[in-house]
Amino acid sequence: MRSRSRRPRDRAAVRPLAVAATLALAAAPVCVAASSASAAERVDNPFVGADQYVNSYWTANVAEAAAEAGGDLGAKMLTLTDTPTSVWMDRTSAIEGNADGPGLRYHLDAALEQQQGDTPMVFNLVIYNLPGRDCYALASNGLLPATAAGLAEYESEYIDPIADMLAEQQYENLRVVATIEPDSLPNLVTNMHEPKCQQSDPYYRAGVAYALDRLYEAGNVYSYIDAAHSGWLGWDSNAGPAVNVFKDVVTSTEHGYATVAGFVTNTANSTPLHEPFLEDTTFGSGGGTQVRQAEFYEWNRDFDELDWTEHLYSLATAAGFPSSIGMLVDTSRNGWGGPDRPTAASTSTDLNTYVNASRVDRRTHRGAWCNPDGAGLGERPTVAPTDNAASHLDAYVWVKPPGESDGGSTDIPNDQGKGFDRMCDPTFNSPKLAGKLTGAKAGAPLAGQWFQEQFEMLVANAYPAIDGDGGTPDPDTQAPTAPTGLTSTAKTSTSVSLGWGAASDDTGVTGYTVRAGGAVVATSATTSVTVTGLSPATAYQFTVTARDAAGNVSPASAPLTVTTSAGSGGGDTQAPSVPTGLAAGTVTTSSVALTWNASTDDVGVTGYRVLRGGQVVATVTGTSATVTGLTADTAYSFQVVAVDAAGNASAASAALSATTAKEPTTPAGACTVTYTANSWNTGFTGSITLKNDSASTVDGWELVFAFADGQAITQGWSAEYAQSGPTVTVTPAAWSSSIPAGGSVSFGFNGSHSGTNTEPTAFTLDGTACTVA
Repeated sequence: MRSRSRRPRDRAAVRPLAVAATLALAAAPVCVAASSASAAERVDNPFVGADQYVNSYWTANVAEAAAEAGGDLGAKMLTLTDTPTSVWMDRTSAIEGNADGPGLRYHLDAALEQQQGDTPMVFNLVIYNLPGRDCYALASNGLLPATAAGLAEYESEYIDPIADMLAEQQYENLRVVATIEPDSLPNLVTNMHEPKCQQSDPYYRAGVAYALDRLYEAGNVYSYIDAAHSGWLGWDSNAGPAVNVFKDVVTSTEHGYATVAGFVTNTANSTPLHEPFLEDTTFGSGGGTQVRQAEFYEWNRDFDELDWTEHLYSLATAAGFPSSIGMLVDTSRNGWGGPDRPTAASTSTDLNTYVNASRVDRRTHRGAWCNPDGAGLGERPTVAPTDNAASHLDAYVWVKPPGESDGGSTDIPNDQGKGFDRMCDPTFNSPKLAGKLTGAKAGAPLAGQWFQEQFEMLVANAYPAIDGDGGTPDPDTQAPTAPTGLTSTAKTSTSVSLGWGAASDDTGVTGYTVRAGGAVVATSATTSVTVTGLSPATAYQFTVTARDAAGNVSPASAPLTVTTSAGSGGGDTQAPSVPTGLAAGTVTTSSVALTWNASTDDVGVTGYRVLRGGQVVATVTGTSATVTGLTADTAYSFQVVAVDAAGNASAASAALSATTAKEPTTPAGACTVTYTANSWNTGFTGSITLKNDSASTVDGWELVFAFADGQAITQGWSAEYAQSGPTVTVTPAAWSSSIPAGGSVSFGFNGSHSGTNTEPTAFTLDGTACTVA
């Protein structure tokens, strides 16, 4: 026990809606802190001091779901469009892109576009394509057989291309956090009675070891091995053998323990992070009965994921894993909020009644994994959570993008190797669940496809709630007042202690959430907290919100900017004077040149930090800087902070607002098109790369071409498609409306054909003929 301190919808294209929350995807990553790391520098926790990649392909589905849901529920969905989620490589074709979405390079390039200055960018990736994948399930079986040939293909055609791409120079400063093969090694612990798992065993071990080595050699990958969840491996009889399997695989690699950053639990599962009303492990006044004896827990002492991560860390480090390993928890669907969430422990004297009325996990059985009805979004992605120190948590992450199905609730023919698992059938009394119904939500599509009804449920049942009650309307709809008087009571080079005035509410405030740059960095039941895991000599902008028992969330407090100390220096405590005269010089579409007057200090100023929107974007020694990587025709707010040799920092200067220049609209003078197609039977996938060969930016472009043999586009991605007879007109997605001089965009589609599939030979961009490569 712990220390108690999309696949796109089936339509022509998925397009981002013209709303501010969606259009800001590329410019609004989750921002926690500013620091810098070279490609060769590995850090203990890759999430600290970094932003996280926001997958615009997933958020486009969210925005479209919001439009479909409408009202208050739709508004809540739109607040999620800047939430980072993992990119899944669930089969070999996902590397280049397929009908489920664009390929790995698209996402990596998009991550670079989102990166702000020198702030590192975390790219969350899922490696999920082992031979004989998911040997004890059917809904998410893969395409590679559990054979020597399947392993060879996994290594040479799946892992090698991914590792090689991640190692390319342009991606070397990304921090790639890889979830390694969900459910694979845990199946070798508990399901070896299944012949498919017996057959898969050697290929799982060899495949994971190969993946760990190759990804480690890429230099920028932090691998976290999937470790199931508390309801699967929490028993002592499973936990110890699981660690032995993990150790055997890791020590079989060429690079040993260095290949592993830690473990990730609860991937694509809904086991709660914490069971708040089952903290007392004994039941009744005599103390002889334990809560784990209840039917729901079946003698498993790990009730939730904080229990399991603590348990796992203790066993793993005792077995030889380094103490530096960290834990990730997938909290994308384990919130269990809404009107049915218990608010207090039961008073029943019957053990099973007490547990069933007190637990927030409302599944029929802890083994019920497929599209659980009643689930909700859990904690939003959080860096270095402090909920349980013994768990050694690196982050809460959303590995499973909410809204994507776990598997079809009926048998659905497909060419992806995905079978019908009765665990996804809500009418099935499963022997795996002691004869209970699965509790799966009806109407589910294939695994990985968008499930609108499930997403609406997850948002409605979110816990913590999303900007409101987060479920069926509660009688209490009054939000708490915003906390006031946010102040810093102490700071070090890696932490800041904060205090604030209590918020008021008609039913009482139950806790507070602290954010830095919009990302959650701490929660507290009181009006003070110490935020840890920060970078030395860095400015952070903190805000605090209050929440009440009904899930209502207050507006944010007034922001407070605090600069951590430098971590060294003598007894000098006098801060430099505040910089003055901040002014903008040359402004382009993507940069602003700034100047200011020198500050004074008793021992001399050693440099300045430039802030944009409260976050550090540049550090210089002189009194000028050019901030790059900006968006055209956009207003930005800048400030400057002076720093001396002892690490003292001045207050921020007066803010300066500067607007970048508009993009030129000169039409293209030349262009090159690269077209490829992959055909099968009567279907094919087409891919186009459009390069702007002119000396000017192309804005709001239109590409036209014609098919020669009656081909028809059935579904597209990364652009908008319109077809009239043989003629196809392609217009940009929101993120690709401008192509800089010498730049290019890539997009693709699925189509149907009969007979031959002749490639188009003539393309025009805004009326100008393109060269066909």
